[in-house]
This record gives sequence, structure tokens and C-alpha cells, in this order.
Amino acid sequence: MVDLFFWGALFMVFYAYFGYPLTLALVAFLQRRPVHKAPFFPPVTLIITAYNEEKRIREKIENTLALDYPREKLQVMVASDGSTDLTNRIVEEYTDRGVELFPVKTRAGKENAQKEAVKCARGDILVFSDVATHLDLDGLEQIVANFADPTVGCVSSEDRVRHQEGKGAGEGMYVRYEMWLRRLESSVHSLVGLSGSFFAARKRVCQDFSADMQSDFRTLLNSIKLGLRGVCDPDAVGYYLDVSDPRKEMERKVRTVVRGLTVFFRHLELLNYFRYGIFSFQIFCHKLVRWLVPFFMAAALAAIVSLAETSSFYQVLLAMQLVFYAAALIVYTAGLTPHSSILKLPAYFFTVNLAIAVAWWRYIKGDRVVMWTPSKR
Repeated sequence: MVDLFFWGALFMVFYAYFGYPLTLALVAFLQRRPVHKAPFFPPVTLIITAYNEEKRIREKIENTLALDYPREKLQVMVASDGSTDLTNRIVEEYTDRGVELFPVKTRAGKENAQKEAVKCARGDILVFSDVATHLDLDGLEQIVANFADPTVGCVSSEDRVRHQEGKGAGEGMYVRYEMWLRRLESSVHSLVGLSGSFFAARKRVCQDFSADMQSDFRTLLNSIKLGLRGVCDPDAVGYYLDVSDPRKEMERKVRTVVRGLTVFFRHLELLNYFRYGIFSFQIFCHKLVRWLVPFFMAAALAAIVSLAETSSFYQVLLAMQLVFYAAALIVYTAGLTPHSSILKLPAYFFTVNLAIAVAWWRYIKGDRVVMWTPSKR
């Protein structure tokens, strides 16, 4: 029984990261659902959420104003979430160029700022972007073109990490994996999550934004409930720097998972396969099974410690597992940036799953993480 427990836990870790994508690849091979993308220029509102971004907001606005999209059909709004620095004053310098400042006087979190800005949005398509995210000149045109397909309710960009000088690429490797998985999900039916730094949605999908729930994840779920789907577009790219301090990545991940758990458990009806079909399978595997990986890892470690007492084979497996965790722990606690992939992968895998375990603890305690502070990059 202990053998079965160990191999079962190990299989679930493997399935969360590799088995699920392989299943999607098989389904896509048998039945692919393409996006009918075409040139499409509806009225668009681009909402940039900012909190104390005086160092980066000017660059973001200049990048936005340079985008290739009919200016008469583009409304640019900066939702300032209670900023206390020079952010608002800098945005006001661009008023004569059509940039609208939407100041939220009392800081209440990113989602609240977006919710309030949506009320004043005039576009049929709403595009959301973070200050730290740089777009290609045709990025807006590319992401909006997906809405020529009437089955599409929301669209995610693809993330690309630009490395800090001399820094490693642990985050970048994980992002590339996520983008590959999103393309698979999109080809089968729908994404399960959007890139919060750059995504778009039909206005009617965004009517019930909540101040305490993750906007990108909730937007996707709203689309599914309306009979629409979410897709990714590899031609719509959002560029951002990797985190300046790798240890800060765990803090960001904890915040993201806590907010994701909040949305997930308020929409459990989406696990009903008879109503939502393959999407219920996708959200179960991509979200819930992935979030349970730390517990599978702990179960596998506990089981193999017991098995190693009677088998040299399991002693070797235990040694390998301990070396893996030790390497990751050393890199994480020392705040190192490894240049070797042999260390990058275990370090980032350890960080991500430690963050998920912490997020579960905080969620169970009742933490819902409304406030947000942008990661330093």
C-alpha cells in the first residue's frame, strides 16, 4: 500500500505538469478548434492600472500612444489606484494627447481600480495592461483581431521575459512552459487563465468585476458562463523584465494563487462536465491539480522515507529527491541567481510550489489579498 501511495503521488506530480499537456495534445490532434482571426477595428478602451509608478508611467504612455490602432477609436485610461507620488501629475501631462486620468482617491487594490474604470469605458472591447508591460506597435491590433470570431469572449497575450543584465532565466523558463500550455488549451477549446499584464475582453464580459477577485481569471470564467471562450494569441506579446530579486517571485506567486483560489471556489459550478464540457476538465487539471502538487510532493517524500528502510532502490530515489530539494533550498535561501539550468529548474520549481503551499495556508485562514504592489523588475 505504501508503494502505491508513493507512485500515485509521484504520478500526480508528473500529470500536473506533463500528463495534462500530453492529453491536450492528443485531443488537439483529433479535434482542433481554430480562431477565425481577421482585421477588426471596433471602439477600444485600453485601461492601464497604476500604483506609484512615477518612474515607469511615462514610458508606458509613450509606448501606448505609439500603437498602430485608429486613434479615433481608441480611448486610453490610466486608473491610478490611490497613487501618492507623481504618477497622476505625469499622466495629466498627456491629457492634450487623449490620455485620460482616472484617479481612485482611496487605494483599494488593482481589481477595484479596474472595476471603477470599466464604468467609464466607452469601447466595445476593453484591453487591460500593467505599467511594466511593453507592447509591440501592432500588439493592440493583433489582440483585437481575435474578436472577429464571435465565439471569443476574451483574449490573452503571450508573455515574454526580458532578462535583467547578468540575471538568470528561472522565471522565463516557467513562462515559456505556461505559454506552450496556453496554446494547447486554446487549440482544444479555451484557456484557463489570462495574462493579467495584457489581456482583452468584450465589454459585456467585464460588467461584474469584483474588487476582491482576480480580474484576469474571473474574466475568463465570465466568458465561459456566457457561452464564449478565451484564447491566446502568440502575435500579441507583452514584454516585461524578470523579477529583480528572485525571492520576490514567491511573494508574487503567493498573492496570485490566493486570489486564484478565491475565484475558483466561488465558481465551483464550472466543474460540472455535463454543462461546461471539456472546460471543466481543463480547469480541474490546470488549476486544482496544479495547486495540489505541494501536497503530492509531501506525500511522496513521506512514503519514500518509509520505503527506504527496506529497499536499496528506494534509498537511491530518496537520495535523489533530497539532493533536488537541497539544491533548490540553498539557491532560494541564499537569494542566488543560478546560471546553470540544473539549478534553475529545481530552484524555480521549489519556489513555485512552496508559494502554493503558503497560499493554501493563507486562504484557509481567510486571507483574500485585495491590495497589490507591483513587483520590482
